[in-house]
Amino acid sequence: MQNSTKAHLALLGANIIYGANYIIAKGVMPEKINPTAVVVIRLACCTLLFWLIKLLFVKEAIKRRDVLRLALCGLLGAAANQLLFFHGINLTSPIDASIIMTITPVIVLIFSFIILKERITKNKIIGITIGGIGAITLILYGNSANGTSSLLGNLLVFLNASSYGLYLVVAKTLMKKYNPITVISWVFLFGFIYVLPFGFTDLVNTNFEAFTLNTYLVIGYIVLFTTFLAYLFNLFALGYLSPSVNSSYIYLQPAVSFIMVSIFAYVLMNNQYSQDIGIVKILSCLLVILGVYITSKSEKATT
Repeated sequence: MQNSTKAHLALLGANIIYGANYIIAKGVMPEKINPTAVVVIRLACCTLLFWLIKLLFVKEAIKRRDVLRLALCGLLGAAANQLLFFHGINLTSPIDASIIMTITPVIVLIFSFIILKERITKNKIIGITIGGIGAITLILYGNSANGTSSLLGNLLVFLNASSYGLYLVVAKTLMKKYNPITVISWVFLFGFIYVLPFGFTDLVNTNFEAFTLNTYLVIGYIVLFTTFLAYLFNLFALGYLSPSVNSSYIYLQPAVSFIMVSIFAYVLMNNQYSQDIGIVKILSCLLVILGVYITSKSEKATT
């Protein structure tokens, strides 16, 4: 199997994990735990895991001139985007959040052109445009739809997408110089340092005695799958695919989120999510899936 094929499979796995996370993470916030406390736990646990792997298997030092760039990645890709995401999903609909995140490829395309001088091909533009139409349709429809949508939550998710898009581009420049484990270890360490002052009080005030088995399982999923495995998959893919193609796989997340919400609404009979589903959202999901297919097909032909 070619490395480019493995990279596409890694991106597929990562975005299925992310798509499920929209509704899984929302299930424990804010009743059981504050979003900022979740981020502190997420960064603390995964910082330890990544550094353990690095110390055991990757004996690599970073150059002093790259410290500031790694610190910027820690801010964009670990601290800011996770705080914005969890506070955003705490307030808004899982489907709306997953669709808003599809603006990331547009942001990546712009920053890749400015910073990396990456060529913008016709197929990339077509794929991103088709997916973007689906995203914009849903966002506009969400203004008048019933359900769990929130303007503030949607805005926070949009800022998260912007932060993550820039992170993908900056991280690509570091991936050319260092092992992915080295990069992600420093990114998470800096992210944890940034977040701890804001989240320490929330973490200490969390009533862990009120946690159920389900609460621990959800937090475990967030730490091990959404953070540890998904970040590894994305970093591996960045080594073989461009940031714009990496980010284009985010178009799969709304489809996964839609399926999860459908299960909660119609199988588990959770009325909270029943109004988040409609024909417009179904059509929007189909458009974004088509968009990621066109974009990834273009990349396979050139790698």
